[in-house]
This record gives sequence, structure tokens and C-alpha cells, in this order.
Amino acid sequence: MSCDSQSSESVPRESAINVVNLKKSVITQEGELTILDGINLHVKPGQSVAILGPSGSGKSTLLGLLAALDTPSSGEIWLDGVALSDLNEEQKASLRKQKVSFIFQSFMLVDTLTALENVMLPAELAGVRQAREKAQQMLERVGLSHRLTHLPKQLSGGEQQRVAIARAFICEPKVLFADEPTGNLDAANGHKIADMLFALNQESDTTLVLVTHDMQLARRCQRQLLMESGHLSEPEHSNAQAPEAGSQDCSETERAGPKAVTAADDGAMPTRESGTWN
Repeated sequence: MSCDSQSSESVPRESAINVVNLKKSVITQEGELTILDGINLHVKPGQSVAILGPSGSGKSTLLGLLAALDTPSSGEIWLDGVALSDLNEEQKASLRKQKVSFIFQSFMLVDTLTALENVMLPAELAGVRQAREKAQQMLERVGLSHRLTHLPKQLSGGEQQRVAIARAFICEPKVLFADEPTGNLDAANGHKIADMLFALNQESDTTLVLVTHDMQLARRCQRQLLMESGHLSEPEHSNAQAPEAGSQDCSETERAGPKAVTAADDGAMPTRESGTWN
């Protein structure tokens, strides 16, 4: 696998995400704290990528930068071919609305809106026609057609995350970012949510970047990256051929040393028959 460093003059044409020498530092009472240090990353359209690492290693910070929610100290990020450094905040917001969706560990549903209204919200903001009908279809896809009028507090944790997944896919995003999508769920619900996430991701041909501590979930992605002390690496055993869904190979990833992370050869995503889940 090629791991050569990239330069801003040689950004791959077919790139969902491209990162060159990304750095993020903050000033603390003790002085400058480096959170990310020289990150290089290339993700092809439609790839699924898991980012693993201990708490405080910079995983969520990187996710926020990739999604144009934060600004790096230095370096370059291209999202679906657009250089984020060329955009002002209003343009970044427009880019997110057009190309990006999120799934969070804490669901992030609007408490005063029903399940249907939560799913409709991003579609209405994006000017999607027939937002209500599409939201109903998405909730049916995730097995919640009987919960359309329920508020988040009336739903279980697993049901709330299903609503969040339906909301994330309604606008057919180019890139989906997921931050610990199963972190607040028990094992059974976590497995169901993962099944839904990967099935809808494959059907939509969306690029998926997720942060997780769950090695079993990570191994369902085509690539597994490791974040340690602000450095991103791709262990040698990570490859584009995703393991069988439900694989029990959950051995801990060993760090292979910081290096530029480039796209692996295309491989098959885990599949599941279309339909709804209970």
C-alpha cells in the first residue's frame, strides 16, 4: 500500500476527502498544546473508514475539521473536491448542508419535534421537495413507521439512533460522519444500528467516516486507521477487503507508526438484504 506524502499541487481528482499536512493546536495555561500533528489522508468516494484510538488522541477533533466545523492551525482539507480554506463560514455551512450528514453518540434529536419532524428538518432546510413523504419512507426503512408522531423522550435509545440514521440519509449526503454511533447502546441494539448504517451506506454509495472504540464495528469498514497522540496511521493489516459482517476477529490494533494515509484498493462492503429492521 502506497503511503507517500501528498502535496497540495497533486490532489487526486477522485477524492471524497483529501487532507495534506493538517495540524491543530490550541493555547492553554501551560502553553501551546498540539492536538493533531501533520495528518495526511485520502479517502475515495464510497469508501468506509473507521478511526480508532484512545480517548483524547484527537479523533473527534479530526472529524470536526473534516466536516468543516472547525478550522485547522495549518494544512489543507478538500471535501468532495472543494478546498475548505477557500470558504468563509457561510459557504462552509452551505457545503455541509449540500454534501454532509452526521450521526452522533448522543443522537442529537430536537426534543420538541416528533420522529417524523426530526427527519424532515434537514430536508426542509435543504429545500428537498416532498420532505414529509421522504421522511416517512426513511423511517419505514429503519422500522419506525409506527413511531412517526412520537417525541424523542418516548423512544428507546435504539429507536432514537434509528431516527438519527434516517435523518442522516434523507438528503443523500456525499459524506457521512459518525462519532461513536453505537457508543450509548447495548450490544444487541448496537449490532442492529450497525447493520442499518452499513446497509443504507452501501445502498446510497455514501463515503463513511466513523470514530469508534469498538473494534468489531471498525472491522466492518473497508479501512481501519489508528489515531495516537495526534498522529494518524494505517496498520499493515488494514485493507480494503472488509471482513464478513459479524466477524468475531476483534484483536486490538497495533500501531504501525505515523505515515501518510492513502486510499486502499476498492473492496466489497458487507451487504444485507434491503428491507426494514425490527
